[in-house]
Amino acid sequence: MVEVTIKIEGMSCQHCVAAVKKAVDALDGVSSSNIEVGSAVINFDESKTNRDAITGAIQSAGYKIIG
Repeated sequence: MVEVTIKIEGMSCQHCVAAVKKAVDALDGVSSSNIEVGSAVINFDESKTNRDAITGAIQSAGYKIIG
């Protein structure tokens, strides 16, 4: 398992948190996610997904990755 922390721009409320959590948790290989306004801590299996797929899911949900 790998843990990454991702900074996210454009989140302002619990609806944003729910949208990002839904997008990330839908990815195969994500075992847990702790989403807060502005950031996400995600644990995942590298053999099933990767950081690019996770950031892509967040961006597809309408948010911008910082850094």
